[in-house]
Amino acid sequence: MWLALPIISLIAFMVAKTEFAQQNGIGALPLAIVLGIIVGNLLANKPLTQRSSTILEFSKKKLLRAGIILFGSHLTWSQLVAVGWQAALLDAVVISTVLTVGYILGVRFLGMDREETILISVGSAVCGAAAILATEPVLNAKQRDVSVAVATVVVFGTLALFCYPFIFHLSQLSSEAFGVYIGSTVHEVAQAVAAGQAIDSEAMNNAVVVKLMRVMMLAPVVIIIASLYQRTISGQQLNTAHALPWPWFVFGFIAMVAFNSLFNLPDFIVSAFQVSAQLLLTVAMTALGLQTKFSAIKAAGTKPLLLSATLFGLLLGGGFLIHQVLY
Repeated sequence: MWLALPIISLIAFMVAKTEFAQQNGIGALPLAIVLGIIVGNLLANKPLTQRSSTILEFSKKKLLRAGIILFGSHLTWSQLVAVGWQAALLDAVVISTVLTVGYILGVRFLGMDREETILISVGSAVCGAAAILATEPVLNAKQRDVSVAVATVVVFGTLALFCYPFIFHLSQLSSEAFGVYIGSTVHEVAQAVAAGQAIDSEAMNNAVVVKLMRVMMLAPVVIIIASLYQRTISGQQLNTAHALPWPWFVFGFIAMVAFNSLFNLPDFIVSAFQVSAQLLLTVAMTALGLQTKFSAIKAAGTKPLLLSATLFGLLLGGGFLIHQVLY
């Protein structure tokens, strides 16, 4: 399957450069994940080799982070400051609301396991699959719960990519303000780039900045979850041997923004950074799509899907209302 990764990525990247795609807001990233999902499910019956698994995981994690760091070449400090303190407050309110509603709905109303509920909720609230994988060690969660949580947030995060352009045309918000809304509600970092890209460059820049603010909140969120979970589980030994996660690539992104702000780099270098960032993120999104299997979602049953769908609606609807209050 790993051979499909560069082929799909290149197709998505080249198609996005066509006049038709640019006129209709078809970006390389959403196109890459859709093509990846289609091909991945068509090849679902073929066993995944160790090489393919390693390459896909490397692309989904390492290349994604490298792409985000290089994406800092799009921005300057003035653009970071422009989003304002309201963006950080917006992120905090969105995260706390989604986690609270998710836990109450999943455990009390749907009767789901605590671990599965928390994983789906934190994936929706903070930063998708990365947040799920970061939270799993402190919960001693089963691999099935992790797989289901990742699959559901990827599916609904991908669905959100196609909702944002529609909402934008109804919202009457400026592209800059709408970018803040995207960043505070979209699931994955790369999806923030993809959703913003479907609007314009100003929306994309703000979406990434606000989304990375949410990513930086991952470490304190995991600490709080671990503390609260420990209080609710008696007589069980939690897995505290793992170092708590810290999104170090965010600091790389900030360093790139600082470098871009302090030094007047030649245009060809800036262009090379930006094209490289786009290519790396396109490959990462393709890998994410290739690993999204409908069979895993189907096997999970209706409850995880219902919880994820509800949190998806809360992010889009509730997030928009909170954005209107703060902005």
